[in-house]
Amino acid sequence: MDNYRPGELNRSDLAHIGKSVVVKGELSGSEDLYVDGEVEGSIELRDHNLTIGPNGQVKANINAKEVIVQGKVDGSITASDRVELRKSGVLVGDIVTQRIVIEDGAYFKGGIDIRKEQAPPRQAPASQPVTQVNSPAVSAVPAGTASSTRG
Repeated sequence: MDNYRPGELNRSDLAHIGKSVVVKGELSGSEDLYVDGEVEGSIELRDHNLTIGPNGQVKANINAKEVIVQGKVDGSITASDRVELRKSGVLVGDIVTQRIVIEDGAYFKGGIDIRKEQAPPRQAPASQPVTQVNSPAVSAVPAGTASSTRG
């Protein structure tokens, strides 16, 4: 691959949507995907990578492991690992991911929510007994009856 960059997909392990292909509807799969055509709807590749090529035009919400944007995306991206906006990339929509790269020259309009990797839930040690705390009853004031003093 002439323009190979670290993190880019190996073409032999990849489904490809060419620049003359138009897809409308729900797109899902269990392999990495390279989109250089048009997709409108939704893209669901939870455990796999998605690359939007330089000719790609996507109007869809995207859910994938890793998303690389070289073309245009109009929609939200949720990536469990990372999102990369290359300098030719245009994204209008929100991003939820653990890691993000935005190259100089890329266009982005939206919000970013960086989520840390989810840790396994903590369990209390089995040897600690559970104790119950008794507290006095709390009386509630009905709504609209509380008053405040203004000066």
